[in-house]
Amino acid sequence: MDAHEIEAGRQRWQSRYEATGTRDADFTTLSGMEVDPVYGPPEGADVPGFERIGWPGEYPYTRGLYPTGYRGRAWTIRQFAGFGNARQTNERYKMILGAGGGGLSVAFDMPTLMGRDSDDPQSLGEVGHCGVAIDSAADMEVLFDSIPLADVTTSMTISGPAVPVFCMYLAAAERQGADLSRLDGTLQTDIFKEYIAQKEWLFPPEPHLRLIGDLMEYCAREIPRYKPLSVSGYHIREAGSTAAQELAYTLADGFGYVELGLSRGLDVNTFAPGLSFFFDSHVDFFEEIAKFRAARRIWARWLRERYGATSARALSLRFHTQTAGVSLTAQQPVNNVVRTAIEALAAVLGGTNSLHTNALDETLALPTDESAEIALRTQQVIMEESGVLNVADPLGGSWYIEALTDKIEAEAERTFERILAMGSGPEKHHAVGSADQRRSVGPMTSGILHGIEEGWFMAEIADSAFTYQQELEKGAKKIVGVNCHTATVTRELEIMRVSHEVELEQRRVIARRREERDRDRVDTAIGRMVEAAKTGENMIPPMLDAARAEATLGEICDALREQWGVYREPARF
Repeated sequence: MDAHEIEAGRQRWQSRYEATGTRDADFTTLSGMEVDPVYGPPEGADVPGFERIGWPGEYPYTRGLYPTGYRGRAWTIRQFAGFGNARQTNERYKMILGAGGGGLSVAFDMPTLMGRDSDDPQSLGEVGHCGVAIDSAADMEVLFDSIPLADVTTSMTISGPAVPVFCMYLAAAERQGADLSRLDGTLQTDIFKEYIAQKEWLFPPEPHLRLIGDLMEYCAREIPRYKPLSVSGYHIREAGSTAAQELAYTLADGFGYVELGLSRGLDVNTFAPGLSFFFDSHVDFFEEIAKFRAARRIWARWLRERYGATSARALSLRFHTQTAGVSLTAQQPVNNVVRTAIEALAAVLGGTNSLHTNALDETLALPTDESAEIALRTQQVIMEESGVLNVADPLGGSWYIEALTDKIEAEAERTFERILAMGSGPEKHHAVGSADQRRSVGPMTSGILHGIEEGWFMAEIADSAFTYQQELEKGAKKIVGVNCHTATVTRELEIMRVSHEVELEQRRVIARRREERDRDRVDTAIGRMVEAAKTGENMIPPMLDAARAEATLGEICDALREQWGVYREPARF
């Protein structure tokens, strides 16, 4: 790009920056030195390839979505929390909000993640242990008691039974008197990553995609501010993938959901802004920053050139970040505070829109109040003391960062080619929908489904995890306190334990609710939902009616399991 074009871009950025406005804050260094809101090439310089870097708030968004960077608005502090029953988690949420958290993120226990009630025999010993137990809309009411859902953005990390859980959330919001059309937040819903990495599915892929398509349609029509899909790379990375694999598989999944929306006849400029992303931030500082910058650039280019998006909102990849749980160590756990700070800073320098920082004891158990506060304060120290909010994309133009961004992008593009090849040809055709309304999906979606059926994603991630483990065992890669610098004076931590009484109480509560509700109303609502599953009717309204009637999560999911069957992962050796 020549000097004239660069200067024209600088002027465009300046106009947008001035029109956007900034927070009322001090944007000087600790010593009082004035800094510019953005930096670029020297005046009069020609910079070949600068169009791939550009200016903040301008296509291809390598340097961020907004011309002001964090001067306009800081990232949202969104701490992930959930344990025990709804009342206990509600108290933790109030602590997080009172301490300065800006949004809530719900962690669910394993029975809820698998669409089972707390009194299901398969739930024994797991209720409330890795998150909060939610059996019905009444639990959602308690979970958000005295927390106005109309005023707080809420993220829910659940995929298999995401849609019925979302309906319970809507029922709880109605009971608060909230205007559902104004609700704001994010539902994970990403079933592709379950088959690829996390393994918490309920049904075969096609019925799951049909339900996701219904949700996309419903939210676009009824709850336009709510994001019905958070495409998750986090769990792919935690399963052992590389940074480039995390990026490629996650964006491929995102393209698959774009094709799903298009197959429903939805306008990409309308539904694509409802897709958000969820990435891992690992401990390799510069690699993670480059990954985030490449993600925005790839998404913008593919949405414009392949899927025909024209609006800036559709081209803009918005993402939440969580620091790497897999990087935490049980040995010398206080070191985890340092790791988390490095990972959080990488996410911020990469331009994250919201952030969760892990607690130092999460490799051992759910975080205590003290460790949760330290995790929250880690973000607040970065936000209030480090000065990283003063300049948009402060590492933009670094030879290393730009080369690494290009390299990760190129590796991702090679992966896209492999996935598309798996989905090409008439024998690879897939269709999604009810028996009387089948809809063909696009080549990326078909490639993902074929890769899942063949176990390709699982094998690729396993190979990467095995290679990394070998490097650790040889000492080529270091983890402080594990394979180097192992001498320590660290005391054993006191960890949080969830009492078995939580499960017993939850079982008593669900039994009482079943006795008190109108059973005929529940049966009628579930019957209508099953009929909708057999036709092309959108399933969200009847499922919402079932949630309003206090149908339990297990009852809703079991009715759909009976209709759609269950999924068994193919063996691969």
